[in-house]
Order: sequence, then structure tokens, then C-alpha cells
Amino acid sequence: MTRSAIVIDGIFVDPEIASAYFKCDLEKCKGACCFMEADYGAPLLEEEIEQINNALQIVKKYLPEKNVKFIEENGFYERTETGLSTKCIDRRECVFVYWEDGIAKCSFEKAFLNGEISFRKPISCHLFPLRNYSLRGALVGGDILKYVKIPECKPGVKKGKKDGVKLYDFLKPAIIRYFGSGWYDKMLEALNTINNREVR
Repeated sequence: MTRSAIVIDGIFVDPEIASAYFKCDLEKCKGACCFMEADYGAPLLEEEIEQINNALQIVKKYLPEKNVKFIEENGFYERTETGLSTKCIDRRECVFVYWEDGIAKCSFEKAFLNGEISFRKPISCHLFPLRNYSLRGALVGGDILKYVKIPECKPGVKKGKKDGVKLYDFLKPAIIRYFGSGWYDKMLEALNTINNREVR
């Protein structure tokens, strides 16, 4: 069945989000999204550079010594052809990764959950496996919220199906953080319409 495009306040929403199940399974994936092989790390917003700089001295205490040294010598971000991104060490782990019981975790999120900083982590990381791609300048204009499927996240899909957790429910805090609660409610209404139509 071909699904109609969803546009909410000028933002295109991937219709596949309506039926997708997802719930991170760190025990299985080992935090793979934080150390996948790539030229660049997590996409960053311009305003996140200052937020990261403000929290940097606090989160450094959670990082391995090699990461701290790397950041001090090379910085933590770079400009690419598509925008800003965190830097990676050896084209793999994000510079802000620390390891706990063999699982890659985010030093910002650790400091946030400990009540030490107000910046949880880059919004691109918080939203993953959703990505907000800018289409400004293209004929269609606007942005698109896309569900990105990677092999490393298969355990999360399996766990989501087992526990009955939809992707948009699991990522609700991140979606509201970026787009706002009003936008989330509009998206939910549109996705529920698709789901109701498909069960008839």
C-alpha cells in the first residue's frame, strides 16, 4: 500500500514512522550509533556549539584520557559540506563517547542525568534513528523527518515489537524537544489516521 505524504507545518514526515516499532536495546547494540565507522560524527546545530562549550569542562571528567587529549588538540567539531558535526576518533567513535561495561555511552547524557548540566546531548543523537534533513533550496522546500534504518539498530526494532513500543512514542521527548508539543500532537494525529486506515 502506497502511503500519502505527510506535511506538518511545512515539514515532511516519513509515513513509515506510523508503523515502525522501536526501543533501544543497548545490551545488544552496544551503543553502536556512537561509534559507527564514518567520516564525521553527529550532526550539530549552530547553537549547540556554544552549549557544548559551556558544558565541556564538566563532561571531560567522564571521558577517556585519549578523548580529552584529542579534543584539546583538535577541537570537538568540524564544518563539512552538509553542516556541522562532532569529530570522530579513527573514523569511528564520537569524541564524547565513554565506555561502560562494553557499551558506548554519551558523556553529555551522563552529566545531564546527574543534574550537572542542562544540555542533554545533540538533538541529532536524541532523535536517532530519526533524522531531520534540510531540503531548503530544493524545489520542494522545507525539511523532512526521515526514519533511518541501519543494521546496528535491528535489536531496537525487535525489542520495540516485543514490548509494543512505537518509534514515535519512544522518541516523544526528543521530538517535542526539537519541534514542540503542538507539532508532536499534529504528527501523532496524522500518523494515527494512517494506522486506522490500514487496519480497516
